Amino acid sequence: MKKFLNDPARFVDEMLEGIYRAHPRQLTYVADDLRCMVTARPKPGKVGIATGGGSGHLPVFLGYVGDGMLDGAAVGGVFQSPSAEQMYEVTKAIDQGAGVLYIYGNYTGDIINFDMAAELADLDGIAVKQVVGNDDAASSIVGEEHKRRGVAGIFFLFKAAGAAAAEGLSLDEVTRIADKARLNTRTIGVALSSCVVPEVGHATFSIGEDEMEIGMGIHGEPGISRKKLAPADAVVDEMMARLFAEQDLGAGAEVAVLVNGLGGTPKEELYILFRRVSQLLEARGATARHVFIGEYATAMEMAGASISLLVLDEELERLIDAPAHTPFVAHVKL
Repeated sequence: MKKFLNDPARFVDEMLEGIYRAHPRQLTYVADDLRCMVTARPKPGKVGIATGGGSGHLPVFLGYVGDGMLDGAAVGGVFQSPSAEQMYEVTKAIDQGAGVLYIYGNYTGDIINFDMAAELADLDGIAVKQVVGNDDAASSIVGEEHKRRGVAGIFFLFKAAGAAAAEGLSLDEVTRIADKARLNTRTIGVALSSCVVPEVGHATFSIGEDEMEIGMGIHGEPGISRKKLAPADAVVDEMMARLFAEQDLGAGAEVAVLVNGLGGTPKEELYILFRRVSQLLEARGATARHVFIGEYATAMEMAGASISLLVLDEELERLIDAPAHTPFVAHVKL
């Protein structure tokens, strides 16, 4: 294992110390706990939006705390859920009197702990609603979408809900918009290599030098097929076929596209992948209205990528286009 670290047990906290030192005007923490991140610039009267989840996925989850997106994040260990108490502390800190929306991925530990945090917040009179991202089309069949994992496409939920909250919409409306984005988002990923959890010190799984796995999860969960590495266009064709099978993307459709690197893939390669995504959309008469390319939800140093499509309507298009600024994302209205 080759990593820039000191004590593996301090990996997450030292990472957080670096983030707070780098961005003191944008981010802070509460309850004397580095893992309870909140915005340093709260907006009175605005619906608060919180997320949370394991570390190892930057910029998910904490990287989206900032203007026009999220207000707080509970930070867990690498690939581990944060505690209910940490989520509760974040909730109290970001409530500005309009209630709080939780948006997080569909993982058992997160669900249990966010539910507990919501119960604690209710005792304090804080209204809490929840939307659970489940965009990973490879992780369960059609008809059982509630079993699907939340992966990179959760960025679109953060973006749409964050813009709605910034406009001053109510908790019910912000929740409705986040859920609409959830229903309209699908993601498929492909992994080329494993990753190393610092406290473990060795590869999470093994995959051949000439192999790829379609549908692998961001923690190394099994995908839907492992095969020989194919040319980029063939890989995208297989991935997009699964997304097209679930989304109505005929002539006139407009989408937001996210081509996400999993941590160890050069941006040049992500643009090669997007080239083919764009060609396939164009062939159907669909338009990529908004394009995001880069690292949005990683898996430590895993080589690989994912493709997310959000089918847009007029409301979602406006919200995805709205400006946002966090230490990890700067989106300027076109």
